[in-house]
Amino acid sequence: MSDASAPNASPRPTSPAGHSPFYAHIARLRYIKRWGLMRNAVEEDVAQHSWEVAVLAHALAVISRDVFHKPVDPNAVAARAIFHDATEAITGDLPTPVKYSPAMRHATANLEGEVCREMVSLLPQALRPAIGEMMDHEQWPAHEAALVKTADRLAAWLKCRAELRHGNPEFAQAAQQIEGKLNQHMTPELRYFLDTFGGAFDLTLDSLMQQGG
Repeated sequence: MSDASAPNASPRPTSPAGHSPFYAHIARLRYIKRWGLMRNAVEEDVAQHSWEVAVLAHALAVISRDVFHKPVDPNAVAARAIFHDATEAITGDLPTPVKYSPAMRHATANLEGEVCREMVSLLPQALRPAIGEMMDHEQWPAHEAALVKTADRLAAWLKCRAELRHGNPEFAQAAQQIEGKLNQHMTPELRYFLDTFGGAFDLTLDSLMQQGG
């Protein structure tokens, strides 16, 4: 039996008194299901979505910097994307008809702002400026915010496309609506990503392996 006091012993949970629950809240994003009003062939949680948005936002930022020579930090963009839905650890994923209805848009924006401030207040004082800047959308530089928003839409569209490939027509209208938004707000970075990488998302694993070979 191992000695708990040994230097290499596994850490044990300690009393919550005096400890910050901030990252415990973040960890619970894995339990928050997205697309809650719709039948899903493959369920998606907020943690998965946040990871995918971070990867896509980083890609768009690298394209922006290295292809179109814009002054942007891809690592900063990816970090903001990781936290872009962090408040849903408290609010849950608000359904789109509620979140974006004319009557509720202002109220939900205020709710997200209040929850953001409440969550940041859970952090030790020294960490609040850095993490708060990542969570507070209002503090994001405009170009970085636009890249994260585009990545968020792109991730949602890819989710809809995947559901349709699984034979789930529930996502047909959402796919059309989100594709319309992507086209309406098309950017050089998004166009480059779709032309270069978009087609591969429809391939099977065997086809992807053949492409890689």
